[in-house]
Amino acid sequence: MIALDRDRDAVGEVAKEVDGEALTVDLSDLDAVERLDLAVDIVVNNAGLQHVAPVEDFPSDTFSLILRVMLEAPYRIVRGALPHMYAQGWGRIVNISSVHGLVASPYKAAYVSAKHGLEGLSKVIALEGAGRGVTSNCINPAYVRTPLVENQIADQARVRNMAEQDVIEQVMLERAAIKRLIEPDEVAELAAYLCSPLAASVTGASLVMDGGWTAH
Repeated sequence: MIALDRDRDAVGEVAKEVDGEALTVDLSDLDAVERLDLAVDIVVNNAGLQHVAPVEDFPSDTFSLILRVMLEAPYRIVRGALPHMYAQGWGRIVNISSVHGLVASPYKAAYVSAKHGLEGLSKVIALEGAGRGVTSNCINPAYVRTPLVENQIADQARVRNMAEQDVIEQVMLERAAIKRLIEPDEVAELAAYLCSPLAASVTGASLVMDGGWTAH
């Protein structure tokens, strides 16, 4: 198993836990992505970052950075992995998308755009790989208890001129029927299912775990 992140210490800890190999790579460096050895059986695309601002104030370089990390890097990783998967007749692509791959929220132009693009990419891969043993799916959680979400709270409070606790209750969880953040282990278990024999016919899907957000 290979764990990849730009944070050397963090990825080292993950690799140690799973008895795997740690690679330190910044996915915004697409040349570095192209140099990776991607002869792997399973790809989980999970890198992400966020910036919160109205469209008219959204920095163009930040918009490009987010699309590069969250859409173009996954495309290049999958493109590099598919020849190996096709040759052996088996492979799994799991894209950690978001409820924002299906719906939009204000002030997240780049993130929403990247996740919508990832949804389309995943479906194309599913159609192309269907006869070659490769499945491709998206997992679409709402807010997961991660540093990315925790860092958003202060940003949302600033943009919306709200208290941080009000951001959690009135913004993040307002549309969810289940009023709690999703735990990372819940997402990991769904990813594991998609790589199991029981999910051999699940492809081109967007598996929503949003606490009822999109049920309205």
